[in-house]
Amino acid sequence: MTLSTDRLKGSIPPLITPFRGDEVDYDAYAGLVEFQINNGSHGILVNGTTSEPSTLTVEERNRIASLAIKTAAGRIPVVVATGSQSLAESEQLTRHAVEEGADALLIVTPYYIRPPQRGLIQYYKALTDYHEVPWMIYHIPGRTAVGVTVDTVRTLKDESSNFVGLKHAVNDLGFVSDCLGHVSPELKFFVGLEELSFPMMAVGAVGLMNAVGNLSPRVLADMVQAVWDNDMQAGMAQHQKLLEVNQSVFYDTNPIPIKYMMKRMGLIPENEHRLPMCPATPELEKRLDGVLERAGLI
Repeated sequence: MTLSTDRLKGSIPPLITPFRGDEVDYDAYAGLVEFQINNGSHGILVNGTTSEPSTLTVEERNRIASLAIKTAAGRIPVVVATGSQSLAESEQLTRHAVEEGADALLIVTPYYIRPPQRGLIQYYKALTDYHEVPWMIYHIPGRTAVGVTVDTVRTLKDESSNFVGLKHAVNDLGFVSDCLGHVSPELKFFVGLEELSFPMMAVGAVGLMNAVGNLSPRVLADMVQAVWDNDMQAGMAQHQKLLEVNQSVFYDTNPIPIKYMMKRMGLIPENEHRLPMCPATPELEKRLDGVLERAGLI
């Protein structure tokens, strides 16, 4: 586990799922993995929110995970998101990722049912006690309607030997500081909100898991490196360079803007989604075109 844990840092973009005629385009997905490797990303996140996982079957999510691990071939770490609203589905996804050789797991708090903290602790332990793969909480209460407390993080740190951190997609830097200061300075925090990329790195996050990394992997990798080099001025400059692009990710539900911008940049042939997700409107397309032009991405 040590090697995987040491490598678990930096810019680890959550890849989109390309569709073609309502089917997953696995060839295109493999190409996206290569694109990330060739453009400096420190890892990839598979089946995160940006991947539209709730529109995918368990079989599709597992096949994507296998493909990503095979394509990366150890060149960069592959983090597989294996959470669902259902413990049974999460178990299937987690067992598959572990068996296929995922470097780490990201498990979202189960959405919709709003469990108590003691239920979350038992849920996570049921999914992770039987293996040694490093795992992290995906903390995104804006989507799941439930968050974790500092006490829950502390309990999991004490009782789960392979619990290593969180992807934190909440506008709350205080939570990061509390966990690092009162639970463990070794917790790995990954930024999950683009607007907090530099600020959260500055207070102790080890990396980014940002959707905008689908567009401009090198800039994010450079920003992370600047923080590692303690060149905060350069890191801030890179963050400001991406300011409008970061904001544009949320002009509509993620990944609607990202997929349209990837299409305009020639990274995917079509910006297809599965219902209830849908492509960008003409008005949004025009707005995003302006963002890309000003950023020099088209």
